[in-house]
Amino acid sequence: MIVQPNNATAASIPTNEAQTPDTAPHETQSRKADHLRVCLEDDVQCHQVSSGFERYRLTHCCLPEIDYQAVDLNTEFLGKALQAPLLISSMTGGTEQARILNYRLAAIAQEYRLAMGVGSQRVAIENPNVADSFTLRKIAPDALLFANIGAVQLNYTYGLAECQKAVDMLEADALILHLNALQEAVQTRGDKNFQGLLAKIQQLCEQLPVPVIAKEVGNGISGPMAQRLIEVGVKAIDVAGAGGTSWAKVEAGRAQDPKQRRLGQTFADWGIPTADCLTQVRSSSTSIPLIASGGLRNGLDAAKAIALGADLVGLALPFLQAANESEAALHTLMEILSAELRTALFCSGCDDLMALRQPGVLQQILR
Repeated sequence: MIVQPNNATAASIPTNEAQTPDTAPHETQSRKADHLRVCLEDDVQCHQVSSGFERYRLTHCCLPEIDYQAVDLNTEFLGKALQAPLLISSMTGGTEQARILNYRLAAIAQEYRLAMGVGSQRVAIENPNVADSFTLRKIAPDALLFANIGAVQLNYTYGLAECQKAVDMLEADALILHLNALQEAVQTRGDKNFQGLLAKIQQLCEQLPVPVIAKEVGNGISGPMAQRLIEVGVKAIDVAGAGGTSWAKVEAGRAQDPKQRRLGQTFADWGIPTADCLTQVRSSSTSIPLIASGGLRNGLDAAKAIALGADLVGLALPFLQAANESEAALHTLMEILSAELRTALFCSGCDDLMALRQPGVLQQILR
């Protein structure tokens, strides 16, 4: 059941072919409400492609010689200390229901000192009346917060000014530019002109005073593509691979146009598995801060992702479902995730996160 609402200037980046978005502000807001409804009520998970973590196993250590309580989950990302390597991945904003969910999530991010991203802020830039659903710094003064804009909007009148508004709205530590070519292709009246974006991303990276993070939305970033993004100035990568929520399925679930619905169904399992993205990106760059998201559902998945080279692990659907239920459910989820991650380290003989990358800790299972 979906939670019911309670009563609780910079110069723009020049574009060669600036285009006007096809959607009005009220339509963007309606789409955000649809996305929440479909994600919470429909089966929008990938079924024919997995995240790939089932192909890996942590080696059991029968005598870890470690005090379980001393296992250290602390880490740092983009210069900010975190108590666990967990990111509440970008999900929502722009509606009253989204405001309630974001406030609950922000409170958990503050209590457990986590990272948190918000959903696309385009809805609030178009309609400032809904900006309150993104004003999370008052709730999470110490959390690592990521603002969020679709990269393709740089081809549809957006520039530095709009990106700075998104950062200021959230008082964010970094800006996510999400890359969602398949979602836009499937979405009715989606913004499909991705031509020339690398140059515009480079200019934004040079001008914006906070780091820019490149993030997919569930179809994955390959090693070669990550390298191109790094070369234009992106400071972190969220691979957001296939194996979790399929945004093609989400768009199919809300489509009224039979062609768009069929497109979403055809491409429901399109993408690079998250584990494959991780190995590709980490092999091409040993130093880029790297986020693993896409189909991770528990602390064991998180441990495997870190062993494969991730610095931070993002989960969306588990946090969304818990936030929709209650604040207490979010607390329970965080305690479970922490226990799962700590147990994975303890039973692998690892006393901290970096120990997961020692030779012999992670095994690939041949199938």
